[in-house]
Amino acid sequence: MNHVTECLIVVERPDPAILLLRLNRPRQRNALSAALLGQLADALRAARSDESVRCVVLSGDERAFSAGADIKEMQQHGFEALSDPTRQDAWDIIAGFPKPLIVAVRGVCLGGGLELAMLADILLVAEDSVLAQPEITIGIMPGDGATQRLTRIVGKSLAMQMVLTGEPISAEQAVAAGLASEMLPASELVGRALAIARVISSRAPIAAQLAKESILAAYETPLSAGLAIERRAIRYAFTTDDQKEGMAAFVEKRQPVFSGR
Repeated sequence: MNHVTECLIVVERPDPAILLLRLNRPRQRNALSAALLGQLADALRAARSDESVRCVVLSGDERAFSAGADIKEMQQHGFEALSDPTRQDAWDIIAGFPKPLIVAVRGVCLGGGLELAMLADILLVAEDSVLAQPEITIGIMPGDGATQRLTRIVGKSLAMQMVLTGEPISAEQAVAAGLASEMLPASELVGRALAIARVISSRAPIAAQLAKESILAAYETPLSAGLAIERRAIRYAFTTDDQKEGMAAFVEKRQPVFSGR
């Protein structure tokens, strides 16, 4: 098979409301080629418009989430490999995915792999995971968002240490720094990600999207502007059928059934 038609993203539906996506370049430790990013963006674009999908889980394989950008592509094409508009569009589609996205990391999560993992709304790490921004060891620096996202998530000192040394941190350090919310035995990782996805997919989907948008605004705006975004979002939530159903179910002491309307 040539690389254009190769299935670089495995798509599964473990639950009607949940999409499980697996990066599938095992021989290259799931290096982020332009083709892989394109297929991931396509899968998320489809999930975005599929009303039955309420949460997405993204994982790699047992050895690697992703070893990072495709070094061969970068060596051949230089900066153009990163600045290629189709690759940039794919990255923007992934970053802009509006529904809840859970990333489950096992094994190596390096460079662009960690930059991809940081696009998660909820990041879970296996005990065996190794997270690093090692770009400086090949004479460059992160270029898919780490200087901004890592710094906002873990703070200046640890971001500087990771980016300037290229040295990895452990799963335990990742949780302590707020980079991940939970650390699990490797065998339980995807199961736990799916369990969280099931809880999220039982909640009101419009409210979930509004909440995601509002929380992400905290990284972009001053507090007063962020609070204005939150107020607009909650006002909109009150216009939905799901708000009426949720409150009626609470008063009637029953489980709500949310329609996404």
